[in-house]
Amino acid sequence: MSQTKHYLFAFFISISCAVFAQNEVIQDIEVVKLRIENTITQSEFDQKRGDYLSAKENLEKALEFAITIEDKKSQGVIYANIGKLQFTANEFDKSLASLIKAAEIQREIEDNENLAVTYSIKGSLHAGKEEYSDALGYFNSAKTLFEENDLEAKIPEITLNQGKVYFNLKDYKTAKSFFEKTIVLARKNNQKNIQSNALIFNGKSQVKLGNIKKGISLTNEGLQIAQSNKQIDNINEAFLTLSNIYKSDNDFKQAHDYLQKHVSLSDSLLAVERANRSLSGNKKYVNNYNVSEFQKLKTKVEEQESDSNLAKITTILSIALITILSLLTLSLYKNNNIRLKSNNMLQEKNDDLIEAMKRAELASKTKANFLSTVTHELRTPLYAVTGLTNMLLEEEPNEKQIPHLKSLKFSGDYLLTFINDILQINKIEANKVELDPVLFNLKTKVENVCSALNNSASDNNTKMHYEFQKGLPETYIGDNLKISQILINLIGNSIKFTKDGDIWVRVYSISNNANDYMLRFEIEDNGIGISKEKQENMFESFSQGSIQINRKYGGTGLGLSIVKGLIEILKGKIYLKSELGKGTTFFFEIPLTYAPETVKIEKEDYSKNISKLDISNIKILIVEDNKINQMITKKILNKMNLECDIVDNGEAAVEQVKQNNYNVVLMDIHMPGISGLEATKIIRTFDKELTIFALTAVTLEDKMHEFDEAGFDDIISKPFKQEDFEKKLYEVLANQKATAPIHK
Repeated sequence: MSQTKHYLFAFFISISCAVFAQNEVIQDIEVVKLRIENTITQSEFDQKRGDYLSAKENLEKALEFAITIEDKKSQGVIYANIGKLQFTANEFDKSLASLIKAAEIQREIEDNENLAVTYSIKGSLHAGKEEYSDALGYFNSAKTLFEENDLEAKIPEITLNQGKVYFNLKDYKTAKSFFEKTIVLARKNNQKNIQSNALIFNGKSQVKLGNIKKGISLTNEGLQIAQSNKQIDNINEAFLTLSNIYKSDNDFKQAHDYLQKHVSLSDSLLAVERANRSLSGNKKYVNNYNVSEFQKLKTKVEEQESDSNLAKITTILSIALITILSLLTLSLYKNNNIRLKSNNMLQEKNDDLIEAMKRAELASKTKANFLSTVTHELRTPLYAVTGLTNMLLEEEPNEKQIPHLKSLKFSGDYLLTFINDILQINKIEANKVELDPVLFNLKTKVENVCSALNNSASDNNTKMHYEFQKGLPETYIGDNLKISQILINLIGNSIKFTKDGDIWVRVYSISNNANDYMLRFEIEDNGIGISKEKQENMFESFSQGSIQINRKYGGTGLGLSIVKGLIEILKGKIYLKSELGKGTTFFFEIPLTYAPETVKIEKEDYSKNISKLDISNIKILIVEDNKINQMITKKILNKMNLECDIVDNGEAAVEQVKQNNYNVVLMDIHMPGISGLEATKIIRTFDKELTIFALTAVTLEDKMHEFDEAGFDDIISKPFKQEDFEKKLYEVLANQKATAPIHK
């Protein structure tokens, strides 16, 4: 029994020792972590003083500690701080390597908060290298991570940097928007330094946009905050900004005064920086000498002001010349190292510019190829959907099936419109969208859109209300398709964000001059609403109310951007009123011209017109690799009693044309083997007269020159409207003599 007690006693002693040892290890680790934090803090203090060498040594020491205890989180933070320090010292390549290492660690351990900080530093690094596209990408990633982690206080610095990038890109309107957003967020989070800096840069943007008074006001507001909070860098930035603004406004006295303040403060900052970096102070006497000489010369010239008008003019010019020479002398002595470095950078500018142009050209080509591929991949199956739906509707379907087929047709048509709209964003921005005005009934058009979307509203238990002003004319000349697209987007948006509520669609006139009306459309809902902060960016591409809203409600963020572009094309304007939790109202106003409704002209049936021709010898070749599309096109032709052959690749198409007489070739573009473009080029080497249509789903705007060079007679974009296809086919066949020999 005593032996058992002895064993138990020994067991408890060993357990106690193990626990004690483990506690000691834990305490040691906590001590090391505390040491890491203190060392990082010391490094940040050293960096603020300008003692970069000590800052670097402290960070390297902290990194050693973090690696010793395998503290991955601290390692990521330290690598990011090292990268930031290297960036400050203009060691861009080393900085990038450190930041990449930091991001790898932070992604591995899912430290998203600090990963966002790393992305922010990388954004600043790329901005410093004038790689603005990469900079914006990293700033957006950082902002997204901060939003996901509810770190609103971190966002103002990001939006400030985004604004500066757009300012450097000379997109002053977008820059202004970001600076204004920064001011609001910084004020909310009591971030005086960021608020001051954003006000100063917003002042710069306003001046670039032609608002000089507003620019001066904003810059002075930023200067006052900076002076109240002793923000030396912002004070200096404000002095230089005000000098430049007054100079642009031809107020040279004010410009000179602020420039002197800027130079004086820059001298002080440079002296502190030199002291901190233990640089030689030998130039202090030279600087003081130049300032003294400047004052003597200025005084001497000012004594001549009592002379004649000519002497006064000479005085002013002399002061200006002496000022310039003195400041130049100061600059040469004080900033010799900076000047040498700048010269080296300037020598590299041309190479960088050429490289940037090459990158831009490559990006443009990549974008065009991407859009072409995406368009083809989306439109090809959509051709099958719309084609089969039309065929089923024409084959006397069961009455119960007709509503479903019409809904399918509507969805297919809308999807095609949506795809085209996505691709038209580029056209809108490039002002390449053309208007197609026709006579239409506006009241009926809006009713049809509301009716088409009513089922979606019902699914959300939402009621739709339509109000058309009494006495308002109903028929107008205008681009009714674009108006439909605008309404579908806006009403669809309201339906998406309104459950168990109401949507009101109103149309009324706000002014008219004879037959010219300015009409206002209102789409009001009592849904979730939009916050004030989000409203200003609602019309930007890929913009949503928030990440959470995007995840919950879906959407691409393109709808409102398209809407704004289309409204501007229609010479109108759009704005919104919203309150979070209470609903949203979109208003848009467009001009339309009233026209009385005339007798509708029956559409010409080109299918019947073709059947009236002598088509006994007409033969058509379909070149298409998609089996469903082959069947649809063949059935359309057979319906018109036209014979056709089918091949599924470019090589076979060339051989078929060599061996047979065809009136028309319908050539797809993307196929296995050689493309339709290449096949057409080959055919044109031995047959210049054969009619060849490009029957394709590619984006036409970016490829038009290629179609022309290849030798196509016309282009039919898939999925096509059947009447358009029949019209083009009829025009070609009517001009050919069916009995004449076919071109070979």
